Amino acid sequence: MLKQVELKHYMVQNPVKVRADANLLDAIHLILVNKISGLCVVDERNKLIGVLSETDCLRGVLSATYNDSGIGSVGEFMSSQNLHTASPGDHIVDIAADMLKHKIRRRPVIDSDGTLLGQITIRQILRAVKEFSSPKDRTERD
Repeated sequence: MLKQVELKHYMVQNPVKVRADANLLDAIHLILVNKISGLCVVDERNKLIGVLSETDCLRGVLSATYNDSGIGSVGEFMSSQNLHTASPGDHIVDIAADMLKHKIRRRPVIDSDGTLLGQITIRQILRAVKEFSSPKDRTERD
C-alpha cells in the first residue's frame, strides 16, 4: 500500500532551481512563472546548497525597501542551515509525516553525494494518495 511507496515514483524529476549568485528578482520571476512556492538552490555541480521560499523572497523585498538598498542575491535570503532533504528510496508516508511535523511544503531529493535529483511536494504526495484511491481525472494538472 502507500506506506511502502518510494519517493522516486512521485517526485518532480527536474525541479526549478537557481544559483545562489542569481538576483533575487530573477528567482521571484521563476517562482511566479512556474506557479511554485519555492526553488532549490544549487552550485555549479548541481549540489544542493539551499532552498528559497516565497517567504524568503518577501523577506528580501522588505529588507531592500526598509533599507533603501538593492534587492540582493538569492544567497543572501535562502535557507541553508538544517535543510530537510530526502532520498529517492524514502517512503512517501514517512516523508509526508515529517513534512507536516516541520511545516515544510517541499523537500529536495538528493543522492548520497548531495546532488539534486528531484523534489517532492505536498501536491505530489496528494497525487499519490489520489492514485491509490481512484483513477486519474483528466482535469487534474500534473
